[in-house]
Parts: sequence; structure tokens; C-alpha cells
Amino acid sequence: MNIVRRVSYVFLWIVPFLSFVVVGVRALRVPGVYQAVGVAYFAAIAIAAWTVSAEAIRADVQGRRLLGLAGTLLVTPFALVALLWVGLGGPWQANAAENQMRYLVLIVMATAIAGGFVVLREALSEAGERFYATLGFAAIMLSSPLYLIWNTFAFGAFFGKEHAGEVPAAIVSLGDTFDVLLLLRAF
Repeated sequence: MNIVRRVSYVFLWIVPFLSFVVVGVRALRVPGVYQAVGVAYFAAIAIAAWTVSAEAIRADVQGRRLLGLAGTLLVTPFALVALLWVGLGGPWQANAAENQMRYLVLIVMATAIAGGFVVLREALSEAGERFYATLGFAAIMLSSPLYLIWNTFAFGAFFGKEHAGEVPAAIVSLGDTFDVLLLLRAF
């Protein structure tokens, strides 16, 4: 493995932790700055992902192509975070429009991750691994819909807050139920 691929692997391993810093530092949310940082961070992730997976994606072997596709779908959420969330901070720091965008991105991310794990299951099954592939598939099939439902209602809450000035009473009354959905998703 050449040095560029090794650096790309290491960078992709660091990206989830680096994303906490890039997203969490609210001081980066200066117009012009956060867009430039987001584009640079997105480009770095895209280049590293391509460097690592280009050979697998172009391979003639179906199993290698499936692994390349699974990796792409599992890296996509961090690329979206890099592009759109620089300096956003926590939900309590962001305004209603920023939180609305946050939950739309989370819906796309949850869909991409679910797709990535389904493709990974198929690749593992073709490689002969049946037990863990089935166990992981069962977990993702339970957690993904729950997380999508939770994100959809969170989006609705901030949509209502942005357009009506407050969270609709119907969504507020379901708050504890949504927290149970999020807890169940964690298992």
C-alpha cells in the first residue's frame, strides 16, 4: 500500500472525531469562513475516500465493488456534515432555520447509512459471513426507521418554530414518545 493510501486511511479514521471539532466550534460560523472550511473539509474527505476506494469501485469482481459502494455510503454522512455543518454547534446554539437544515441532513445521513449497511451485509454474505451479517442487518432494519421517524418529527418541530414562532402543540405533546423512539434506536 502506498503512502497516499495510508494517509487517506488514517484521515478517514480521524474524520468522525474531527467532525465533532469542526461542527462544535460555533466561532467558525462566520459568513464566508464556514463555507470555505466546509468546502475544504468536504474536498479532503472526497479525495481520501476516492483514493482508498477507487480500485475497488473499478474492480470487475462484484464483492469488491459492493465493498466500495458500502464504504461510499458510509462515508457520505461525514461529507455532508463537512459541507453543511461547519460551526453549527449544538441544537441549543443554532437557530430554527439551522436546526431545520440539521434534521434534513440527518434524514439523508440515516438513509445513506442504512443503505451502506445493507450493501455491506450483501458483501459479507457473498464472502461467506452469514451470522454477523444477519445480526447487523436486523439491527439496522430496526434502528434506521426509528431514527428516520425521530428526525422527521424534529424537522417538523423546527419547521413549525421557524414559520409559526413556536413548536406546534401536537409535536410538543409527543416529545416524551419521541425520546423513547430515540432510546430504542440506540439498542
